[in-house]
Amino acid sequence: MKIGPDAPLDILEPYLRARLHPLEGHDAARHRPRSDADLNPGDAIRPVGELKPAAVLAGLIPRPEGLSVLLTRRSDALRRHSGQVAFPGGRAEAGETPWQTALREAEEEIGLAPRFVRPLGLGDRYETGTGYAVTPVVALLSLGFNLRPEPGEVAEIFETPFSFLMNPDNHERRVWSQAGLPDRHYYAMPHEGRLIWGATAGMLRALYERLFGDVP
Repeated sequence: MKIGPDAPLDILEPYLRARLHPLEGHDAARHRPRSDADLNPGDAIRPVGELKPAAVLAGLIPRPEGLSVLLTRRSDALRRHSGQVAFPGGRAEAGETPWQTALREAEEEIGLAPRFVRPLGLGDRYETGTGYAVTPVVALLSLGFNLRPEPGEVAEIFETPFSFLMNPDNHERRVWSQAGLPDRHYYAMPHEGRLIWGATAGMLRALYERLFGDVP
């Protein structure tokens, strides 16, 4: 029987753990990284030099109607990527594992206490055009947490249904065009007046393919 994103949690949780990479001992170099260039293989320009390690928390919240994914809208005051939808997360500090980075950043950005976070595993590394190698950390969030956005970084905290984000019919392929430059293709997932796009949409697409597609 094929398991989908709307399966009961007691069935879905062990399935997700089996499909994700382990928290410890995972060699990301053995797996093809995903990137902003996946939809633009012919004219992709990758960053020069070593990529900076980063991690994000893909938090899944068990609601009566099904799992939802915790997301944020970045502050309009930020210099880069202002106003965009993002996972909580950021650049790793020296010696941190992706799990440690994701926990720390989530607590700093949205006040999520680590005791409410139960890790399931890691998604595929995602390389951004801005020079980061981002590891998504997928986790279940226990109910009862209180969130407090850091106003300098986060304008809004919201949830989007996991089943919506894991449905490829909702993964629009859009094109950004500017005179004199090659067209850039990207994923976009509009939902209830919000637009999830760019690296966040790319990571969600990669997560869909790992969890419910044919990615080994």
